[in-house]
Amino acid sequence: MRYVFALILSVLATSLCAQERAWEDRALFGAADTPRMLHVLSSTDIALFAPIAESFVADTPGIAIEYYVAGTADIDRIMRKSPDRFDMAISSAMDLQFKLANDGYALALDGFDHPDWAEWRQSVFAFTSEPAAIVLNRAAFAGAQMPQTRQALIRRLRDTPEQFRGKVGTYDVRQSGLGYLFATQDARTSETFWRLMEVMGNLDAQLYCCSSDMIEDVAAGRLFVAYNVLGSYAEARKDLSDAIEIVLPADFRTVMMRTALVSSEAPDPALARSFMEHLLTQQSGGTSAALALPLLDLQKPGSEQSTIQLEPALLTYLDRLKTERFIKEWEDAIIQ
Repeated sequence: MRYVFALILSVLATSLCAQERAWEDRALFGAADTPRMLHVLSSTDIALFAPIAESFVADTPGIAIEYYVAGTADIDRIMRKSPDRFDMAISSAMDLQFKLANDGYALALDGFDHPDWAEWRQSVFAFTSEPAAIVLNRAAFAGAQMPQTRQALIRRLRDTPEQFRGKVGTYDVRQSGLGYLFATQDARTSETFWRLMEVMGNLDAQLYCCSSDMIEDVAAGRLFVAYNVLGSYAEARKDLSDAIEIVLPADFRTVMMRTALVSSEAPDPALARSFMEHLLTQQSGGTSAALALPLLDLQKPGSEQSTIQLEPALLTYLDRLKTERFIKEWEDAIIQ
């Protein structure tokens, strides 16, 4: 008999409070009448996070997890407005998490056996390593070589614009915190990013909030190319493997680390700490076969690697003037 279950609800027009429209999905792991409830706000899809939550509930009698899924920018906004509403925030937008901690919204936790480079001031903890990917529609590239670099993709799009007009997509960086993080890190690494954005803009690029939507549209043929998709989400869609090709660009890779923090005003900080320990143990010492999310790469990132690091440089593009300048340049390139 299963004593751990997940009740998944679609929430269309509800709010955390009168002023806040909050989540996209909601799940309850465990029984609703348990004595202690952990409240988690996360950008991670329920199906990918379920194995971690279910194993914690199974190993910890008398607790349940109320799990809410929201966009990365929404998580930052909600945690700042209502830091006492959730025990934990989990997000793929490393920069926004870093700034939450820097602004005093994260509780410092010591005593974890975790790499020092994968945490920031014992407040923000990385637990996965996930590359950005280019996802291609196999049928659209049938009989031709799949582009393995950004330059190769640019050449293909320029050579056959009629085929790809309206069929290329990427994040709307004005709405997606993760999309903004990927874009700014790409732009720091190479000018190729801006050339690709201009080419995609000339082809009437479609803009998205979420990786899941882009992956679905590529598989269905509504898109032929999706740029800067979360590779972990694409890899998880084994059911779409015949329709999509996942490319990790050979020129350079952008790898983010998904992070978690405990709110400085968490309703149950002791339970949140226990879950954080479970999360870090699972992701640094677990096996990928048992988990849906990628493990944390325990090799320390070096300057030659592409992993976005937990360091103050993450705040560079969160400066108001730099943000406005970057978004204006991005709009000029991709919205034509």
